[in-house]
Amino acid sequence: MRYSRRSFLAGAASTLVWGRTGWSAQRRPKIAALTTIFHKYSHSEHIIDRFLDGYGWDGQHHRPAMDVVSLYVEQVGKNDLSRERAMRHPQMKIYPTIADALTCGGSTLAVDGVLLIGEHGKYPANEKGQQLYPRYEYFQQVVDVYRKSGKTAPLFNDKHLSWSWDHAKEMVETAKTMGFGLMAGSSLPVTWRQPSADLPRGAEVEEAVGIWGGGIDGGDIHVIEALQAIVERRRGGETGVRAVQALRGEAFWKALESGSWDAGGWDPKLLEACLSRSHQLNPARPTYSNVFPSNADLRRLAPESYAYRFEYADGLKASIIQFQQSRGKPEGGVVGDCNVAARLKGNEVFSVQFYLPYYSMRNFFSPLVHHIETLFLTGKAPYPIERTLLTTGMTASGVESLFQKQKRLETPHLAVPYQPTAESTFWRS
Repeated sequence: MRYSRRSFLAGAASTLVWGRTGWSAQRRPKIAALTTIFHKYSHSEHIIDRFLDGYGWDGQHHRPAMDVVSLYVEQVGKNDLSRERAMRHPQMKIYPTIADALTCGGSTLAVDGVLLIGEHGKYPANEKGQQLYPRYEYFQQVVDVYRKSGKTAPLFNDKHLSWSWDHAKEMVETAKTMGFGLMAGSSLPVTWRQPSADLPRGAEVEEAVGIWGGGIDGGDIHVIEALQAIVERRRGGETGVRAVQALRGEAFWKALESGSWDAGGWDPKLLEACLSRSHQLNPARPTYSNVFPSNADLRRLAPESYAYRFEYADGLKASIIQFQQSRGKPEGGVVGDCNVAARLKGNEVFSVQFYLPYYSMRNFFSPLVHHIETLFLTGKAPYPIERTLLTTGMTASGVESLFQKQKRLETPHLAVPYQPTAESTFWRS
């Protein structure tokens, strides 16, 4: 049996009308939020609060045209916000299980959209350093309700689909088979950019570099997504990745000093362009704030740095560099933001910062929520789920290469071709 948006609508309330432009105003869509934990500065707070209370958009306060009516929180600690939010928003009820949240305590699917936020909380890490957040397990429980109900609803999955490639692939295939909209990813591809520019669609890209100061897996996906949001617009669209190699320790510093991709590293001009875009470049000398860091400075400031080198099926070469300071030491580090540079045919360099404004307010979640609204209102993801599938696989493969002592790995499973949207979806307002 194929499940679809229309099979869901057939079983919805008679006042609900689905037209070419989406939901009618006769009934506000109902949303279920499923999350691991809900505390200040968690992804749950940033996303769910925007649906409950609204957020600034296009110069005014915007309230989503939908209601969060059910909430599931797996881990409730002393700093929990979910109970206070439920008291302040009585239309949102807290349920003890995912199935109850989806059915609103009944026997069949009773919501029109699902927020799956499996980020933060106390979960074990595996031997590779990946935090085993239960996104796939939550997804399975959602799909189980869909199958029992004979109807579906669009679903947003926060950040990468899973720490496991096999899980991620299954999630995408299930959504396509059952016919419901699936959107995933982080705020990086859709946040502001400095400058507010995009790679011209169809540009011929030869090499790209992305930098940040994140960490294994959870930090990797951010900079890989940012890089992918740029290079996917190259001539021919996306073709997938055929190999990856991680570099850490002396192998990383040797690559940094090699001077080129062919010598085992990356184009130093692209790294320079990334560092020059940063608004949070750590001063390389104690007495000067405008001295560009030398390789020796980078080693001193971020001795635990590592990189992933990706070989794309169409010949593109790309690297992401994580400048990590010494473990347990608050001082050091190189950059506090994410920057990407690409060398185009003819030796032109395109570079951009993925700007994360107003850090205490986390306003960079606003464009992400804006796109989630689009998913729930139309039933279709505003950008290809294949991007997040590919970047999930790139992240997992990079981590695997690190685990296998920096072995170069062939990645035929990452042959994930797709075409980007005609207009890029980053925040321009």
